[in-house]
Amino acid sequence: MVNKISLLVVLFVSAVFLVNIPGVCLAQPADNTGINKRDTTDEKMTADQQSQTKEDREITQKIRQSVVDDESLSTYAHNVKIITVGGMVTLKGPVRSEDEKRIIEEKAAQIAGEEKITSEIEIAP
Repeated sequence: MVNKISLLVVLFVSAVFLVNIPGVCLAQPADNTGINKRDTTDEKMTADQQSQTKEDREITQKIRQSVVDDESLSTYAHNVKIITVGGMVTLKGPVRSEDEKRIIEEKAAQIAGEEKITSEIEIAP
């Protein structure tokens, strides 16, 4: 019995070790280092800059709800960052297609006003 448990432990540890060796795992690790460095400049909006005023939170919540309620959109699109500061909305992140980008931009414009939208949405490869 002890030998079986020891064997299972060795197999489990070996499997965990192999999965974490670069080049052995088939899935590529997520690496947004380049994008994160790009977004640290002062002129780029980041999610932590979301205003906490009631009005700005409500705009963000309404846009988010509209995006999430649209089941035709991908998970990427559902996770686009929506940042509102002083009534101005910045949309950021990857989506699967030009159509998804347009749909999200239109939803945001209907809620906040077209002139108040800055889109930094990118089409994912």
